[in-house]
Amino acid sequence: MNRPYAESCEQNREPILAVLRRYLDESVDSLLEIGSGTGQHTVYFAPQFPWLSWQPSDRTENHAGIRAWLQALPSPNIRDPLRLDVERDPWPQASFGAVFSANTAHIMDTSAVEAMFAGVGAVLQPGGVFLLYGPFNIDGSYTAPSNERFDRWLQAQDPRMGIRDLGWLNELARDAGLAPAELNDMPADNKLLCFKKP
Repeated sequence: MNRPYAESCEQNREPILAVLRRYLDESVDSLLEIGSGTGQHTVYFAPQFPWLSWQPSDRTENHAGIRAWLQALPSPNIRDPLRLDVERDPWPQASFGAVFSANTAHIMDTSAVEAMFAGVGAVLQPGGVFLLYGPFNIDGSYTAPSNERFDRWLQAQDPRMGIRDLGWLNELARDAGLAPAELNDMPADNKLLCFKKP
């Protein structure tokens, strides 16, 4: 099978990895990845943290592509992908030291973003971190003209999609038992948010 490919995964993986290294030390033994997509991030990041059990997840239709990447670039610490539609599927019974998700909040509708935060709050261990990468608005404003153009393009595809505001995400985090986000500036007008569970 041909493996699915996203150019953005190749472009953003090194800057994301640099931030992940700051949060994923050897005290973190497990990570749930939400919306693993093509699987490219999974096979690149997981081997960098060999002490950590990496659990990819996504909707069922993306599993074949994820498995194709896992077969091409296997790593002993990557688990078989988990079926997880954040609104419709049961969340795992296990708890995790970290949760990671890249480029998901702006393609989910608002109810799915709410469900994602609620689910993360339930599965994240005390002291754990939720690492969320993508473009975000701050105080109701775009952080760059490129993000405004991207947001208009998203909403033209589907009005339920769109760049989410940090203030709203912090409210969802609070309701899920998480602290407000630490902001990490990233290339291409993106950010990596880190929400911690006390």
